[in-house]
Amino acid sequence: MIVDLFIPCFIDQVYPETGMNMLKILRKAKVDVHYNPEQTCCGQMAFNSGFWDEAKKLGNKFLKDFPNDRPVVSPSASCTGFIKNNYQELFHNTSSHLEYKKLVKNVYEITDFLVNKINFTDFGASFPHKVTFHDSCAGLREYGLKDEARLLLSKVKGLELIEMKDTNVCCGFGGTFSLKNEPIASAMAQQKVQNAYDTGAEFIVSTDLSCLMHQDGYIRKNKIPIKVIHIVDILASGW
Repeated sequence: MIVDLFIPCFIDQVYPETGMNMLKILRKAKVDVHYNPEQTCCGQMAFNSGFWDEAKKLGNKFLKDFPNDRPVVSPSASCTGFIKNNYQELFHNTSSHLEYKKLVKNVYEITDFLVNKINFTDFGASFPHKVTFHDSCAGLREYGLKDEARLLLSKVKGLELIEMKDTNVCCGFGGTFSLKNEPIASAMAQQKVQNAYDTGAEFIVSTDLSCLMHQDGYIRKNKIPIKVIHIVDILASGW
């Protein structure tokens, strides 16, 4: 199987090691990977801010960047969920209608792809730490992820998963929400991080680095002894 690798713009710029680890685990799963270096943004930030013309331009570029009728896999439930649910608003009954319909059915968040598409769950990874899992709003409600990440974590040697209180409650990031409503977003991050810290976990894990970036900002500012890590980086550990 050949897949196209979609690395969201903020991961490319801020967390490139997660993008590299995506490549690593897909190859471990015996998947051939194609990466188009011309890819940029899916248009989510512009769309959510009301700039639909700009979002459509980015969306049209995205369609051209991924023209092949094969899986497009990404380490972001937020970006993939946006494409699946909102490209219809941008391209329904337009000249790009057929292209968007073909793309949407092929877009996968990485844990969904591994568990439900190719049934590959054990990477022989080792991560001897206590972790707690944050269900992102995008993963849980927009994309529809359920237990995929937890199943993958259960196969990691030495890892102990401890569920936090209110794991499915928003952390306060919400894309531009955290910029427009900083006091509320910070208070939500405080509650989320406190719930995670109360478990005794060493790491907060999620499918979305945007959420983890928001929580990490609060953690660093307040010098709280807990770290954040994307599930991809755990699956690529120890081998």
